[in-house]
Amino acid sequence: MILKRKIYKKLLEWKKECQGKKALLIEGARRIGKSTICEEFGKSEYKSFLLIDFAKKDKEVEGYFEKYLNDLDTFFMLLQTHFGTKLTERNSLIIFDEVQMFPQARAAIKYLVADGRYDYIETGSLISIRENVKNIVIPSEERHINMYPLDFEEFAIALEEDLLVEYIKKCFEKREPLERSMHNQAMLLFHQYMLVGGMPMSVVTFI
Repeated sequence: MILKRKIYKKLLEWKKECQGKKALLIEGARRIGKSTICEEFGKSEYKSFLLIDFAKKDKEVEGYFEKYLNDLDTFFMLLQTHFGTKLTERNSLIIFDEVQMFPQARAAIKYLVADGRYDYIETGSLISIRENVKNIVIPSEERHINMYPLDFEEFAIALEEDLLVEYIKKCFEKREPLERSMHNQAMLLFHQYMLVGGMPMSVVTFI
């Protein structure tokens, strides 16, 4: 089940504004849906995408970064062969998932963005902690955004309460109280949110 997330709009804005000239770094806690939203973005907005999960510690892929950054033609050929995914220039996305687990990949962003063939999104937890960036130069070719668990609005939309959300917004804009039955419905939904929380797996299980 794919949950609608407001951060998707920010991904679209990044793609339109940067046009491959900056990578996007998404930082947030584990299990909040960073990888899922990136995969959905890659499927919907590009001809193809490739996700490299550095938490899996694939030594073969890590070796590509260590040996072939000076030969990007070979580097990309090896990645495509390894993952069985054909990349299309200016219409493919490469995702570095849990990039803090392999800092050399983050350092490589400088050269990959300069090459200009593909777009890049990095995801990670606790990227700002010093030991995850020691011995590398932090690339200036990054745009940085934070991601969080589902907020109340996203939770309500996941429960197909879109109309109630719009009604709440309109009442707020007009500084008017909600009609009593709608207020009760909204409070029930809010109490559910407070109990379930905003972690995607919990929300999906609750639904």
